Amino acid sequence: MRNFFTLLFFLCSALVLNAQPYNNPKGRLTGKVIDASTKQPVDYATVSIFKDGGASPINGVVTDPKGVFVITNLNPGEYSISIDFIGYQKKIVDHLTIGAATPNIELGTISIAPIQNQLKSVEIVSKAPVVENKIDKMVYNVTNDLTSQGGSAADVLQKVPQVTVDIDGNVQLQGNSNIRFLINGKPSSIFGASLADALQSIPASQIKNIEVITSPGAKYDANGTGGIINIVLKDSKIEGVNGNVNLSAGTRRENANLNLNVREGNFGVNAFFGGGEQINSTTLNTNNSLSYSQTRDTTTKLLQKGTNSFTRGGFQSGISFNWDITKKDALTASFGYNYFANHNHGLTNQESTEFDIPNNNTISDIFSLRNSESRFSGRYLDYSLNYKKTFAKEGQELDVLFNSSYGNNKSYSFQKQNYLNGGYPTSGTQSDNPGTDHETDISIDYTQPVTKTFTIETGAKAVLENINNSVVTDTLLNGAFVPNANQTYGFNYNRKVYSYYLSTTFSLFNNFINGKAGLRDEYTSTSDNFPGANIPGYNTLAPSAVLSHKIDESQSFKLSYSYRIQRPDYGDLNPFYNISDPHNISVGNPNLKPEIGHNYEFGYNKSFNQGANIYIGAFYRYNTNDIQTLTTHYDAKDINGTTYSDVYLTQRYNIGTETTDGVSLFASLPVTKALNLRTNIMFGDRITTNPGFSTVSGYVSRINLNATYDFGNNLIGEVFGNYNSSQRTIQGTRPAFAFYNLAVRKQLWNKKASIGLTATDPFTKYINQTTTTSGANFTQTSLRQVPFRSFGITLSYKFGKLEFKKEKDKDDNNNDAPAPENSSGK
Repeated sequence: MRNFFTLLFFLCSALVLNAQPYNNPKGRLTGKVIDASTKQPVDYATVSIFKDGGASPINGVVTDPKGVFVITNLNPGEYSISIDFIGYQKKIVDHLTIGAATPNIELGTISIAPIQNQLKSVEIVSKAPVVENKIDKMVYNVTNDLTSQGGSAADVLQKVPQVTVDIDGNVQLQGNSNIRFLINGKPSSIFGASLADALQSIPASQIKNIEVITSPGAKYDANGTGGIINIVLKDSKIEGVNGNVNLSAGTRRENANLNLNVREGNFGVNAFFGGGEQINSTTLNTNNSLSYSQTRDTTTKLLQKGTNSFTRGGFQSGISFNWDITKKDALTASFGYNYFANHNHGLTNQESTEFDIPNNNTISDIFSLRNSESRFSGRYLDYSLNYKKTFAKEGQELDVLFNSSYGNNKSYSFQKQNYLNGGYPTSGTQSDNPGTDHETDISIDYTQPVTKTFTIETGAKAVLENINNSVVTDTLLNGAFVPNANQTYGFNYNRKVYSYYLSTTFSLFNNFINGKAGLRDEYTSTSDNFPGANIPGYNTLAPSAVLSHKIDESQSFKLSYSYRIQRPDYGDLNPFYNISDPHNISVGNPNLKPEIGHNYEFGYNKSFNQGANIYIGAFYRYNTNDIQTLTTHYDAKDINGTTYSDVYLTQRYNIGTETTDGVSLFASLPVTKALNLRTNIMFGDRITTNPGFSTVSGYVSRINLNATYDFGNNLIGEVFGNYNSSQRTIQGTRPAFAFYNLAVRKQLWNKKASIGLTATDPFTKYINQTTTTSGANFTQTSLRQVPFRSFGITLSYKFGKLEFKKEKDKDDNNNDAPAPENSSGK
């Protein structure tokens, strides 16, 4: 597979070289756009190029986050360019001559002046594409996602290319679930205890975009073999007071959130509050298990059938302060407080039948009723302080970040079994499991441009994490719960990661190849008080590289590699036995080692003049020390002094290797001015090799289709359908998942307000989820019927006004400085 990617890259490069030799005679225009007042780069400004004297542009680009633009493939002749962005006066630069003597023109820094008057209303005609493919990441812009309105982050992720979300909110990126989640580029303990609950607590209306980084560079932490998903929340840096309110109600979920932005001069405040609740729903469960004794002379059949009621809710809140101390020094402080909780209650009828195979008779047939309950709650406090300094040299930056996150989790579980025959006494347990999670990150990053085509980045980081947990278990004895000393304990887990990286950004062969390459060194030190566990420190060298070639302004290739690790998380390590179902018990493994991943990707992106866009990517992943879940059957299992019969014990282990290769496709097609189609397709093959098991090869696919239609009069409709195939594991299969959404949105009051209606699977009450698991002496088949159908209504309102005021420049001592001579403001 590696040879295939290498051959594919060089073949494509050879074709391009044949079509476009290095000595390209065509011309090139470059420049950088800055704000005339603040001297800060203006990103996403439109740069249009005209034949001198022409009325229609012949080409155009937008500036990148550093304000830089590049226009290539220009024939000899005279040109002019216009630079335009909302809230700024248009800038014209003319009489630009491309010829043999001047094939490349560098315009340097171009200042554009803010419009001085206050705008009563602003209508943005153009908008960012739903999906943007950048050199090191893919960005999904959420603003115009209708079917996710009123939903959560988990609903938005179902739309993101290369991402798969199952019915329970479990996320995979290119088929890998070991993903590093960030909020606004920073870690949070909100993801530590329950990822599904955390994603459900973030309203979709609060999200600006989602960044998917499948091959992170050296600047990013090496943790997460699947890659990184960064959830970027909405904020505003526009002058004035403005904000929005979103409310949604439905049969399955309710949400509300408020955003408030205030900015005056060089100081701004952003505040938000958002929360939601998944309304109580009841899932139907049927579990059939068949096991054999070690001697194969008896068999036990366990039938469990019942209902499970589930609800969850939570909120996010935060405030950030941004202070531009000088034009080169900025300070940002942020605080956040988050909460989420869930409640689960089940009632299960059970029949356990033991059969004597040689004598062909029934040994026992026991009926019982199990009553179970679980509760979880988590409170999380995040705060950070960020200082950023820019220098006189373009691109030279210093960034210092302190980020800390506190999590306080509490879980409770209860189960009681009443035997309806056989004379067995009622049994049961209840457990309290409080814990804390504290993580502090301190990092410093420095960027130094060496030449116009070569930049060095370097930095260091310390990650300090401390997890404390205690378990108090009571056992039912003679009709009363009494303390069980054998299942009551506490543990402490400390992990420190110290890292340093060196990275370069470069251009080769007159910008024929652009790339990033770097090396990150991480040392991990772990201490714990797990009985019998010994986790030695280890050092990780994680190289990464990405190369891209821009054929023209509309199409490009990229090839990337990254070395990743997956450190076991809290849930993987926790040695607490979850006995909410005495027949199906799970436990963590404190002796897990980190998983090692090698990620390769080759991608091609093409944009068309009519607005269509296509991205095709091939990926290859190879993991060693692969962390997998294994289920083992025991006729009887002693757990800290208590014996349980007919037990299926699930635990995670480092087992063998896993290889995943596949192809992902994203395409956007504006069929007409009103109708737009989008699709995300991913398919591949996963091969798992484990000592003691046969090699397992499992095909997996994910397909979705999105259609948006503009009916006019500010009325838009959308249809979204999604299908995730079933997936083979080393012991069985995971279920397929399919659903569809319908949505309409009407904008009102000069687009300040909107009302939307949504429906999910309106004609199907349940989604059936069938899972199979098998081992040397057992087979299990589980059917869950999950109520997924829902209807909802969403209301949103934007308030306040936008102001584009010319600020006085500040010198390095924050004193008023005279406006620059080339400023056209009055």
